[in-house]
Amino acid sequence: MLKRNHRFFQSAQVIRDSLLVGCAFFIAHHVRFSFPNLLPFGTVSPEQETFWVGMMAVILWPAIGWMSGLYVSRRSRSIAAEVFDVIRVSIVAFVVLVTLTYYIRDERFSRGTLLLWTGFSSVAVGASRAALRIFLRKLRFRGYNLRHVVIVGVGNTARRVWSTIREQQRLGLRLRGFVALDEDQALVGEKVDGVPVLGTVRQLRELVQGTDQVLVALSIEKLGALKEIMGILSQEPVDVRLVPDFYQYATLYGSIDELAGLPIINLQATPLMGWGFVTKRLFDIVVSGIGLVLLAPVLAVVTLWVRLASGGPVLYRQERVGMDGKPFDMFKFRTMRLDAETDGAHRAVPGDPRCTREGVWLRRLSLDELPQLWNVFRGDMSLVGPRPERPCFIEDFKREIPRYGLRHKIKAGITGWAQVNGMRGNTSVEKRIELDLYYIENWSLSLDIKILIRTVLGGFLSPNAY
Repeated sequence: MLKRNHRFFQSAQVIRDSLLVGCAFFIAHHVRFSFPNLLPFGTVSPEQETFWVGMMAVILWPAIGWMSGLYVSRRSRSIAAEVFDVIRVSIVAFVVLVTLTYYIRDERFSRGTLLLWTGFSSVAVGASRAALRIFLRKLRFRGYNLRHVVIVGVGNTARRVWSTIREQQRLGLRLRGFVALDEDQALVGEKVDGVPVLGTVRQLRELVQGTDQVLVALSIEKLGALKEIMGILSQEPVDVRLVPDFYQYATLYGSIDELAGLPIINLQATPLMGWGFVTKRLFDIVVSGIGLVLLAPVLAVVTLWVRLASGGPVLYRQERVGMDGKPFDMFKFRTMRLDAETDGAHRAVPGDPRCTREGVWLRRLSLDELPQLWNVFRGDMSLVGPRPERPCFIEDFKREIPRYGLRHKIKAGITGWAQVNGMRGNTSVEKRIELDLYYIENWSLSLDIKILIRTVLGGFLSPNAY
């Protein structure tokens, strides 16, 4: 229910912003040519050109906002910070539209209209979002639009967090209960400050199901349990925050935040948010789009080859697990017989008898992966990231490999840091995870470009591809 409501709210925000952006463009055009001396840019804007540029603005603004995280719920942020984000999106959209109209080389369109539109759209969207923030805070005071949280700990620190949540209703946090350390098992079933103790850390994986956020609030003497707690929660797609007992713990690795004045350290939050996410997504769209066009002849030849050589479907659609643990259909050229998995799923091995003759070569040259450019273009995957696994293997990996679940914090990729370092095929899963996490923690656009270059130069002929 929470996810469905969240998706509805996101969609409503996109529609609202699109309407406001469109109205801002119409007003900007009207003002520009009602007062011709207002801005000295451009001369006459024919209605047809104005319509198409306006349509681009209506589509582009919410698209940039979506990729920059503007539609991600961040209720702890101030209204001023959200308005500033709106202004940044408007400026980026302005730069993109000016660039596009320059390359179209239609001098009849007034760039002054775009300049006015940037200001009007910032004011309109910023004001509407500020008003919505105020309205939602009033709703939270009445018990609506809440986030469910669990507090790990039952001591003074945990009680202080609960007291803050109870007093600061504008945050919209609803406490499900406390989780005690194993040594405090006697408190299970009891109440602490009127809130039930749900269980112990041993049951934490089951207790956080349906929870949006976990707050770890332990005294300094009990922080030794943090390793065990994070070992469990690293397999779950929930946000984890530590409420330190003393301020000097703000030197721990991670970003620092606050909860109504309480110091909070983000131990596990989704990386690549904000402008880093925008940069990576724009890069994915441009490169995958160009790749689909330039490689169209290769795709056509491989399609014909597979069809004539073995008959049956050319593409193989397989369920994989991507960002936030969500499944998606990944596309590949079919390289195995039609009855390859009648007895269940198996990992490919060298000399796999299930492979067709043409499939062996497609796998060796990695040509079977090319349809995944479409997955990248439509947003299921990224060009670079951890390789996605099948759902049937993931639970085993989570049990056997610490921190495995963290690789689902970003989009899966066609290639990755692990693959260009020789970790393809039937290689050490532990080593692949280590390299995947290195990539997540050290991401940059230059690292993505480096990985893609190494993939093109050497990855397609890897001896571990089979």
